[in-house]
Amino acid sequence: MKTTASTKIQHAVSFDEGWSRICKKLRSELSEAVYNSWFARLELVGVQGTQIQLSVPTPFLKSWLQSHYADKLLKAIAAEWTGIASVTIGVRTGAKAFAAAAPAAEPAQLRQAMPAPLPESEPPASHHASVKAEADDALVGSPLDRRLTFANFLVGRSNQLAHAAAHQVARAPAGAAPVYNPLYIHANVGLGKTHALQALAHLAVASGHRVIYLTAERFMHGFVVALKAQSSMAFKEKLRAIDMLLIDDVQFLQGKVIQQEFGHILNALLDAGKQVVVAADRPPSEIEAVDERLRSRLGGGLCVEMGALDEALRVRILQGRVNAIKVHNPHFEVPAAVISYIANTIQTNGRDLEGAINRLLAHVSFNNAPLNVETAEAAIRDLVRTREPKRVRIEDIQKLVAVHFNVSRADLLSARRTAQVVKPRQVAMFLSKVLTLRSLPEIGRRFGGRDHTTVLHAVRKIEKIVTQDQALGEEVELLKRLLLDESGPSSI
Repeated sequence: MKTTASTKIQHAVSFDEGWSRICKKLRSELSEAVYNSWFARLELVGVQGTQIQLSVPTPFLKSWLQSHYADKLLKAIAAEWTGIASVTIGVRTGAKAFAAAAPAAEPAQLRQAMPAPLPESEPPASHHASVKAEADDALVGSPLDRRLTFANFLVGRSNQLAHAAAHQVARAPAGAAPVYNPLYIHANVGLGKTHALQALAHLAVASGHRVIYLTAERFMHGFVVALKAQSSMAFKEKLRAIDMLLIDDVQFLQGKVIQQEFGHILNALLDAGKQVVVAADRPPSEIEAVDERLRSRLGGGLCVEMGALDEALRVRILQGRVNAIKVHNPHFEVPAAVISYIANTIQTNGRDLEGAINRLLAHVSFNNAPLNVETAEAAIRDLVRTREPKRVRIEDIQKLVAVHFNVSRADLLSARRTAQVVKPRQVAMFLSKVLTLRSLPEIGRRFGGRDHTTVLHAVRKIEKIVTQDQALGEEVELLKRLLLDESGPSSI
């Protein structure tokens, strides 16, 4: 008698442990940015026979995963759980943990996440009603988390300016001309930009503003649905009729048409004196997937960075999480020495800090043992990562290489082809390919609009030369170390 897939999974590992390994594998195979963008909110629901059920929060995310990563998902899951033959992705909304969906198709059959052409024949009335209802829903902003308010936003040196700017924008009298427009807040993952944006939305609504908060994902989904329902004008008019538009994770805007429409809406709001607030994981100039005119418009207001959490702020985040847990677990105590240890050990982001406290709670609950630094070290071992390399920018590479080879950055971007300029330019292109996640076409654009084949030629040439020329090889390694060192190019 054959053993079902569910039986095999139960005998092999628990769902949570297996799913954790799958996620870890996907994170290692993909870049951190890709994983956080498309897989971080993917949840395991269960298994039925040879089919794994997963869920995501939005239809757009479901469509994107099915269109671009179905094969990779199935491969990673099948490698962990023998016998799995298909993956189903559903949409969870509110109290619904899983909405039944069609199984993910084979990669060649997957639909693209853009609207299909309208059928020539008239669809049934029920189809019209369904599409119209979805379009009406698309005009509603993304839901706000009631917990993300200014009242529980912890302020430190790293986020003080962003907090002050967001608070001032939210408190502006209705009808008053915006002071900072657009307000652009950028930060790495888990540093509080979404909290700041939603806190702004809560306070702005309380101050009498008509506000719509949208993630870039929600905006794209809404626009695509509006196109299908032939109600794109209503979609755009609704956005233009508000007082304040808040867009989160704008770096995820995909597609030329969608970016153009977003640019038109942005221009209309700014020209009409309506407030626009945008959040992203990088400055406007570094969002290379977005049209240059849109990047320029986004950077035309106040651009504020939320930096890494300082130690004092990390301690306050940890203590705040402990206090929240103590409401329901009054006997949960974390010694100051343990708080200090975690604050010094985990310096990545607020989510990891909260995750550390959750692990301490589990340790206390399951082991019934007192907490000290030694037990805390064991409890949070999976969160303690090797120090992540500095995120290197192409601009940093160009500046450092220019200084090292005694040329100007303008020379590297120019059409000059003298030996004095060509060699540094090729080294800079090589380092851009090795130390960043940028594609060859993107690198070419950043080097004076060059073709991707030029970049590929430079990369291959430097790869060959460094194996033959020891001196150049040492120079390139030195440049790598300087770029990856925390002190960066300014240290030279």
